[in-house]
Amino acid sequence: MSDTVSFGYEEVAPEEKTRRVGDVFRSVAKRYDIMNDLMSAGMHRVWKDDFVRRVNPRAGEDILDMAGGTGDIAFRMEKSGANVTVADINPAMLEVGMERATEKGLTSLIWREENAETLSFPSLGFDAYTIAFGIRNVTDIPAALKEAHRVLRYGGRFFCLEFSSTTWPGFAEVYDIYSEKLVPRIGEMVAKDGESYRYLIESIRRFPKMPEFAAMIAAAGFSQVKYTPILGGAVAIHSGWKV
Repeated sequence: MSDTVSFGYEEVAPEEKTRRVGDVFRSVAKRYDIMNDLMSAGMHRVWKDDFVRRVNPRAGEDILDMAGGTGDIAFRMEKSGANVTVADINPAMLEVGMERATEKGLTSLIWREENAETLSFPSLGFDAYTIAFGIRNVTDIPAALKEAHRVLRYGGRFFCLEFSSTTWPGFAEVYDIYSEKLVPRIGEMVAKDGESYRYLIESIRRFPKMPEFAAMIAAAGFSQVKYTPILGGAVAIHSGWKV
């Protein structure tokens, strides 16, 4: 990893990004659903449903949902009968998720505070690894991808849902105006935290384009890597297999 990494449009030391990302998610944890609704105009719920259908969790499987603190993906996968471990570096996000699980009467989920770059889980322990709207906030993305590969069993699958860059003419310009100008303002009005929303939008702009990120997944050891753009690539589902 280089001496500096991107925190939105800034270049900062790796440890500084980790600290500042932690501050962002501590700030927005209680309003995470509102945040996602603001950033996606409510469409994140449809995207997550589609994502979980593609993961195709099955009863008895062991699945690691990384950066899944508030439980949105885990709650959807739990219905399949899979053994789902929810991991997140941010305890505030995990607290929200555990509270939501209690409200829903869900007791089978396992909750763990984990850094995606240095997981404490043994190798070959999971059948699937999922991460939704979390990989762009990781300080060392290649390290996190290698860890995902390590903890998967042979034949295991990796799925990532993440904001990206749309290639649709016309829509790209409208999306840029909405995200760059309006989302931080709405975030300030609704959540009283425009700066955190500004970082989250900037982090999308700095995230690798779909082919570049797919190459990073392959470099971590995954095979059959592919990606499915949504809204021309405003969002993308990436996948790969450990063989």
